[in-house]
Amino acid sequence: MSTTVPPADAPPDLTPDSPLPPGGETAWIEVIQKMDEVYNDLLQYEVALEEKNAALEESHQFIESVLASMSDILIVCDRNGNIEEVNPSLRHIAGKTADELTHKPIFDLFADEGERARARDVFTRQGRQGVHDCEFFLRAGDGSTVPVSMNCTPRLSQTGKLMGMVVTGRPVGELRRAYSALRQAHEDLKRTQGQLLHAEKMVSLGRLVAGVAHELNNPISFVLGNVLSLKRYASRLESYLGAVHASAAADDGALQAMREELRIDRILADMPHLIDGMIEGAERTRDIVDALKRFSAVDKMTPEQVNLNEVVERSVRWVVQSASAKFAADVDLPPGLVCSGSSGQLQQVMMNLVQNACDATARQPDARLTVSGGYAGDMVVLRFTDNGPGIAEENLGRLFEPFFTTKPVGQGTGLGLSISYGIVERHGGKLRARNRPQGGAEFELSLPVESR
Repeated sequence: MSTTVPPADAPPDLTPDSPLPPGGETAWIEVIQKMDEVYNDLLQYEVALEEKNAALEESHQFIESVLASMSDILIVCDRNGNIEEVNPSLRHIAGKTADELTHKPIFDLFADEGERARARDVFTRQGRQGVHDCEFFLRAGDGSTVPVSMNCTPRLSQTGKLMGMVVTGRPVGELRRAYSALRQAHEDLKRTQGQLLHAEKMVSLGRLVAGVAHELNNPISFVLGNVLSLKRYASRLESYLGAVHASAAADDGALQAMREELRIDRILADMPHLIDGMIEGAERTRDIVDALKRFSAVDKMTPEQVNLNEVVERSVRWVVQSASAKFAADVDLPPGLVCSGSSGQLQQVMMNLVQNACDATARQPDARLTVSGGYAGDMVVLRFTDNGPGIAEENLGRLFEPFFTTKPVGQGTGLGLSISYGIVERHGGKLRARNRPQGGAEFELSLPVESR
């Protein structure tokens, strides 16, 4: 009987029916445990990898949304100046897709060869230090040129090696519009501050003027009354002295000599002129006081419907009839111009504007005023245009100041336009003055259809 012995390096027979070699069961248990550990590690690595992929995808979407929402242009280039990435703002300006721009030289974006050469020179010399607020012209998709304020920042590796550059830019047109809007807002703010200051000054001045006018009114009335009485007395004395000298006593040589020595005849001749001058001065002072009272008065009248056509025609007729020189006025207004307000106060404004035009054109050979206007939206606009010499530029900003006048001394109080300005403002309107390019001055009066 023969027996077969297996080779020494042959694997043990591990069939189900064959017994395990000594220690084999322990080895298999260890192998299975190691396989479980490796499998668990693989599962953990897969979960971590999926989480990192999700975070990476979220970061990518965030960056894409940021780039898409940027109004400034963004260009990422390699070290040779070839485009690697652009944002939608640049694609919109260039009128090209991302594929059409990628891997193309950045200098192809510039308007012409001159701009390309200048950009190469600037980026080459200042590439590592960066370029700040340098204006270039880019070629837009429609063929036009777009001025852009550009900034360039180098991209460096961890070892400091130049990897490329990041270029950002903002169209200068947007900056200019922003600066223009800011400048306009600043001018509006200054104008509003000036109006508020002027309104506060006018309120304080009105209170002061009201007190001064009240205090002046009594002594002026007293002086004027006494001067008028003195005028009557002078007339009586003149008649009496005339009768005395006409009597027989006039033959007395001593009395005649005294009359000549004291210049009685000259005094009698000068007295009426002196008294008339005093009366004129007192009456003028009284007019100034009345103007001050009107200037400081607050309108408490109930608004009424005012026919501006009648007010203008009445004002023109009164001024033309009382004008010392030839003065013509043309009224060209559509019928039915109506607003709400005080008829008397608006009459005062119209009279003042017409009278000012009459005074301004006094030296013109063909003095003329034209009144035109009509409705402009919810406003009634009246224009008073004369053919005078116009208003000096340095005086345009002061026309409506109290006591400012361009008339000679004794011919104007400087209150007419300031009072008119206050009346118009209380009616919710505007009063403006300007010089016409063809000569002459123009006052524009705007009143709301329903004034407050």
